[in-house]
Amino acid sequence: MIERRTFRRALAALGLAVLAWAAAAPATAQEAAAQTAARAELAGESLQVADPFLEMHTGPGRGYPVFHVVERRQWITVELRHTDWYRVRAEGGQVGWVPRAQIAATLTAAGTPRALRDVLVDDYLARRLEFGAAWGRFRSDPMLKIWTQYRLADTLGMELAMAQVQGRFSGTDFWHLSLVSEPWSDRRFSPFVSVGLGQFKNIPNTSLVDAAPTNARLAQATLGLRWHISQRFVARLDTTLYTAFVSDERSTEYRAVSAGIAFFF
Repeated sequence: MIERRTFRRALAALGLAVLAWAAAAPATAQEAAAQTAARAELAGESLQVADPFLEMHTGPGRGYPVFHVVERRQWITVELRHTDWYRVRAEGGQVGWVPRAQIAATLTAAGTPRALRDVLVDDYLARRLEFGAAWGRFRSDPMLKIWTQYRLADTLGMELAMAQVQGRFSGTDFWHLSLVSEPWSDRRFSPFVSVGLGQFKNIPNTSLVDAAPTNARLAQATLGLRWHISQRFVARLDTTLYTAFVSDERSTEYRAVSAGIAFFF
């Protein structure tokens, strides 16, 4: 039957996505070495405070309070980098977090400003679980969508999404489980693609005559862009083609766009 044949094609597309990811993925050993080097930047190096003072926070973020101030000409030792924050140890033994801007204002043992690497997003790769929500348009109707994604590898994830559409003449609910490929996940702006399968349900308004609910299998293909805003938040813009297999002889296509925000656990 047509529905089964089309469904097998969707499964084949899912397998092709896995093969495409395997071909596009960087060499694992080189990738791991680059991430380790980024986290260890300046580790063990002593720097002298050149500004009137340097503020140490209890955690890697502006929301964490300042608990200690290092004065000018005193020395700090860098222990670890976490995105654009550095964990440092003061001469008195205090350990805290300092933003990149203040580290960039310090001096090396030779008395020269310390050059820093551009801000990287390697720390995002260590996070595995993501939850997000988005608003968009399903055809011309408003759509609300939520999703959760588990990162299987640095460039591959599994995502479960659920959405609700409220149209003028009917309401639609659907869900799908997708394989997500993000070949350049270590960049702040990161494109991605996903394909998946799920279930589609459309319920007409009671005011419509002879309109029957639709409960069908669903396939989807998505192209999108992720923007890593901070160490825990990422914005996402995507466009999706949905195919609902409403009968053995007929399928219906829907296009949707959405924009949302997600956070990491």
